[in-house]
Amino acid sequence: MSASRMEERVSQRTISFTLNGQPMRLEINPHETLLHVLRERAAAAEVKSGCERGDCGACAVLVDGRGVNSCLTLAVQVDGKAVTTVRGLGTPDAPHPLQAAFLEQGAAQCGFCIPGMLVTLQAFLSERPAPTRAEIREAIAGNLCRCTGYHKILDAAETAARQMRAVQA
Repeated sequence: MSASRMEERVSQRTISFTLNGQPMRLEINPHETLLHVLRERAAAAEVKSGCERGDCGACAVLVDGRGVNSCLTLAVQVDGKAVTTVRGLGTPDAPHPLQAAFLEQGAAQCGFCIPGMLVTLQAFLSERPAPTRAEIREAIAGNLCRCTGYHKILDAAETAARQMRAVQA
């Protein structure tokens, strides 16, 4: 066995976490990003790889309910935690209010930014259920969309926030 292969094998670590409610146990290298592990090892292709520098938000996921850019998060950091992607928000038969509002408002264009946008908004709305439009705009400032002027995204977020408040009431 080569020295580099031995070094890689020695440095590998087993992590356990839940991905959209399903238990995961994976062997990883400590330097691997959560983005890489989710896409390449956990088959979570819904997590998009955009800039890989934390500038675009396409790779956003929830870790214990908090929005993070998976390209800037080391996979070892999610050991023992819950990771939620857009797939974990709802189902085709029972979409999350954000997913339903995005469809109803026509907020999704090409769809590349939408997974990250939705989980970012979910984290934000769980902390701020009655935001102003300006607060929503600020919350998604780290999520870039090249297809829209953000108006429909903001409309959808406002609609979903109202629906989520109505369910909680």
